[in-house]
Amino acid sequence: MDAGRGRTHEDLQRRIAELGPWFHNMEIGGVQTAPDHFLGDYPAFKWRGFQHVIPEDLEGRSVLDIGCNAGFYSLEMKRRRAGRVVGIDSDPRYLAQARFAAEQSGLDIEFRQMSVYDVGQFREKFDLVIFMGVLYHLRHPLLALDLLHEHVVGDRMLFQCLQRGDERAPDLQENYEFSEWAVFDQPDYPKLFFVEERYAADPTNWFIPNKAAMDAMLRSSGFTIEANPEREVYLCRRGERHYMVEPPPRISAADPGPL
Repeated sequence: MDAGRGRTHEDLQRRIAELGPWFHNMEIGGVQTAPDHFLGDYPAFKWRGFQHVIPEDLEGRSVLDIGCNAGFYSLEMKRRRAGRVVGIDSDPRYLAQARFAAEQSGLDIEFRQMSVYDVGQFREKFDLVIFMGVLYHLRHPLLALDLLHEHVVGDRMLFQCLQRGDERAPDLQENYEFSEWAVFDQPDYPKLFFVEERYAADPTNWFIPNKAAMDAMLRSSGFTIEANPEREVYLCRRGERHYMVEPPPRISAADPGPL
């Protein structure tokens, strides 16, 4: 019997199955949520590769987990003594999983059904924003980064985006003449690959950058890359936007405020 939650092992197995399928493999009361995940023990094995860039003790700091899925990173931040932790996702099934996982872990985490495009409704900035595995699912990726910079990233952002193509950082000039064509044929030139139909059988994989493009998009949106602990993962600090980037529209005065 799970004395803390009043569930037997069989109860947990049944409830976890009812909430499935799960994309995050998590252990809840000795039961794994996605033991046959095609990536293995995901996202735990990924987290072990870059967890050192986040303080082991978050000392009551506020955290916003965007695209939280089943809440793996939200739970990890709370275990590191983060103060207010909020997880948002547009999929109610993932949020049901996250609420269940937090409840079973005895952790106080707030979950809301929201899109990244709605973050202005918070009207507050967070010490740490987690934005992992979301950008390539968006039709408007630069708008999303601009909104995060404007509304919710107060200090740092832990970021990850699927990448394909050349992984080198090109040595580019600040400007090229209109007659220049050859630079665009360089494999390492910043590129966003557009997926019209599907990639990996997923119709929401829209834009996939190469490394040069991802680095440049972050810088252009006002994020200083402090660490790149492993492929596709960045720790960024909020800095200054590119001089030609206009801030996104603010929430109007008539808006009712936070959800």
